[in-house]
Amino acid sequence: RGSTREAALASLVDAFESFMLGGLVENKYATLLSLFNTSIKKGSTKEACLASRAIGLLSITLGAGSSSHETMVESHPQLSKVLQTWSDASKMISALDCLAVVTFVGATDLAETEVSLKAMWDVIHPKSGSNVGTVRKPRPPVLAAALSAWTFLLTTIGSWRINTDSWKEPIAFLSTLLGAEDRAVRMAAGEALALCFELNLLDISPSEDADDDTGVPGSSKGKLFLDMQALKAKIAGLASNLSAEAGGKGADKKNLSDQRDLFQRILDFVKYGECPEESMKIAGKRDVLRVASWSELIQLNFFKRFLGRGFLKHVQDNGLLQDIFNIKADKAETLSSNDKKIFRSGEEKGRALKLNKDRRLAQERKNAGMFDE
Repeated sequence: RGSTREAALASLVDAFESFMLGGLVENKYATLLSLFNTSIKKGSTKEACLASRAIGLLSITLGAGSSSHETMVESHPQLSKVLQTWSDASKMISALDCLAVVTFVGATDLAETEVSLKAMWDVIHPKSGSNVGTVRKPRPPVLAAALSAWTFLLTTIGSWRINTDSWKEPIAFLSTLLGAEDRAVRMAAGEALALCFELNLLDISPSEDADDDTGVPGSSKGKLFLDMQALKAKIAGLASNLSAEAGGKGADKKNLSDQRDLFQRILDFVKYGECPEESMKIAGKRDVLRVASWSELIQLNFFKRFLGRGFLKHVQDNGLLQDIFNIKADKAETLSSNDKKIFRSGEEKGRALKLNKDRRLAQERKNAGMFDE
C-alpha cells in the first residue's frame, strides 16, 4: 500500500537525518536505491518527494566514491524525467534538490556535472524547439529551487569555464531575474550571479578575445568584452537598488531584511572584492565551521537546508562534510567528562614521553660529539 511505503520512507529519512548509517547501508545501498527509484516512478507525489530526499541523504551518507557514483547514475534518469515532464511543483523541487546532491557527491568528471547542470537550466530557462510545444514557465517556488540547485552544483567547476560566449546568455538571463516579482527568485538569482563573479565568468580582457593583436574592440570578440562590461555595470546597479529596497506601505516585507543583506554583500564583493564570511559553532568550544567565499557559503546554505535538523549531526560525524568544509574536530570535546580527563591525561603523558625522548636524543648526540672530538 502507498501509505505503508510513505510511512517507511518517512522513517528512513528520519533515520538518515538523525544518525550516521554508513556502516549499515554500505552493503545495502543498491537495494535501497532500487526501491527509492521505483517510488519516484510509480508512487504518489508525497512518496516520490520522500524517495527523492532519501536518495539524496543516501548519497551524503555514502560519501564520495564508487557507491555514490552508482547512486547518481542509477537515479539520474528518473529525476530527469520528473523535470522534463513538469510534474507537480513539490515533486519537481524534490527532484532538483536530489539531482544537485547526488551529482555534487557522485560525479567523477566535468561531463557528468554538465548533464545535470543542463537539466536544471532547462527548468530555469526553457526554450521552444522542434520537439518542444508551448514554452512553459516555472512557478516561482520551482524557479527558485532550480536556481539554488544549479548554483550549488556550479560551485564544483572551480575556475573552469567552457568559453566566454557560452556564459553571456545565461548571465544575461540571470540578470533579468533580479527584477522578478518573487523575492526568493531575486535572491536565488543574486547568489548565482555572485558566484559567476567569483568564478570570473564575466571577466574578459579585450586583448584576450579580440581577433587581432591590437585589442581593439571592433570584432565580435571585442564586442563581447563591451557587452560583458555593460552587463557587470547593470548587475551592480540592480544589486545596489535591491540592497536598499524600501519596505513601504503595501510592500511585501517577508524576508526583506535578508534580501537587503544579501545584495549588500553582493555589492561589496562586486565593487570592493570583499568576500562573505560566516562561522558557526559545531561542537565544544573550538570546533567552528568557517566559510569565506561565495562558493563555500552557497554550499553551506544548501547543505543546511537539505539536511535540516540533521545538519549538525552530519557535520560532526560525516567525513564528506568535514572534508568539504575542512573541519578538524577536537576529539576531547565529544567525550564525557571522565573520558576527557583520560584523553587529556593521555595527551599530557604523550607530550611528556616525547619531551623525555627528545632530551635523551639530544644527550646522545652531545655524547657522540664529545667522542668524535
